[in-house]
Amino acid sequence: MIRPQSNSSRFQGLRRFLRWFTPGLGVKRWLFLALAGMTLLGVGLAMFLLDLYRTESTNQTFLTLLSYASLRFLPRWARVVIFAGLGLSMVSFGLWEMNRALMRPYMRPGSHVVDQLADYSRRGRGPRIVAIGGGHGLSTLLRGLKNYTHNLTAVVTVADDGGSSGRLRESLGILPPGDIRNCLAALSNDEALLTQLFQYRFSGEPGLNGHSFGNLFISALSDITGSFEEAVAESGRVLSVNGRVLPSTLHNVRLVADVRLPHVLNEVRVQGESRIPEISGRVRRVWLEPNDAPAFPPVIRAMLNADMIVIGPGSLFTSLLPNLLVHDVLAAVRNSRALKLFVCNIATQPGETQAFSCYDHVRALEEHVGEDLFDIVLCNDNYEGGLLDASQWVLADEKSRSDVRLYTADLVDSEYPWRHDALKLARVLMDLFYERTGPLGE
Repeated sequence: MIRPQSNSSRFQGLRRFLRWFTPGLGVKRWLFLALAGMTLLGVGLAMFLLDLYRTESTNQTFLTLLSYASLRFLPRWARVVIFAGLGLSMVSFGLWEMNRALMRPYMRPGSHVVDQLADYSRRGRGPRIVAIGGGHGLSTLLRGLKNYTHNLTAVVTVADDGGSSGRLRESLGILPPGDIRNCLAALSNDEALLTQLFQYRFSGEPGLNGHSFGNLFISALSDITGSFEEAVAESGRVLSVNGRVLPSTLHNVRLVADVRLPHVLNEVRVQGESRIPEISGRVRRVWLEPNDAPAFPPVIRAMLNADMIVIGPGSLFTSLLPNLLVHDVLAAVRNSRALKLFVCNIATQPGETQAFSCYDHVRALEEHVGEDLFDIVLCNDNYEGGLLDASQWVLADEKSRSDVRLYTADLVDSEYPWRHDALKLARVLMDLFYERTGPLGE
């Protein structure tokens, strides 16, 4: 039994049709052009038939048929309404079905052309956002922000020397691709099979054990194109990425730290990003060697043109600071007119920020890069998740709350309470941006 279409379904269909006339979709101009063309074609055909009708030699039977086809037996206003309505309906239906046929290979199941077009147009006009960080924190941030804007630039450190990235860095002499790979996957429009392939990690195979397919892919492209940055750009095209992932510098830098160990008077110097968290002590200071590596120029341009710069979340000493310790990057952040936010981690990190509060995170950053870098400090205030040890929460304590820049919100991922929820975090960031800058980011 076929159920009649409800009034609500018809109304939704009408509303969806009217959305084609929303400003900014780039559809109306072509629709009006098609209608104008049809009108001119109709006028030309009418002139031809009128001339034919007036010719004395024309067959009388043909003239009779032509008279009936033109509905001359009806009043003029009725004929105008009928022909105009039929013409408009045929043109609209034809264009509609043509668009559906052209877009069908690119449509997600259950979605509508106008909905995807409106969403794409909205995100294309979104604010220019630069995100600085690394690891899972930056990937989570990008995964949420891509729902609001396509104008995203992720800046990642190249000081990583552990795991697959470190092995490729040592054996091939290329910049570590790990964080870049994670960000590309997070920015992909379709985090399905291709992205899973990009993130696939080999296990058990001699020579490949521990390597991810994406790292090997970027390494191979670097050799083919002769340029690491070109390899990253081509990888983004493969994954259909809207946005960019850029290394903070193209120079081979190493992260070095002074660490104070328990019951030891003198500090220990630790070389290598991967080794710093393994030392069970308190990180006192980190720096890059060489410490004068220039920034990647597109990073500087992105900073100066940004509407919002987000620093964090991510490992404080091994992901965030290595980017800001590139002097040109730090200078660009300071000179940018963008709204600048620091996103504090949900949980402390053993070996780096154990027992740190939100205030401790901000203080450690400002001790390295100077004060008054941020306009807003964003911290989680939901401590009801499933962390095994309650002391692992990064708390917005009294010292933190004395900072007028502090803003707190529920940012916890219910499944992984030590991480941010991508959608919650992005929503809060966009609300803060529009609250401070206005609806158009002005």
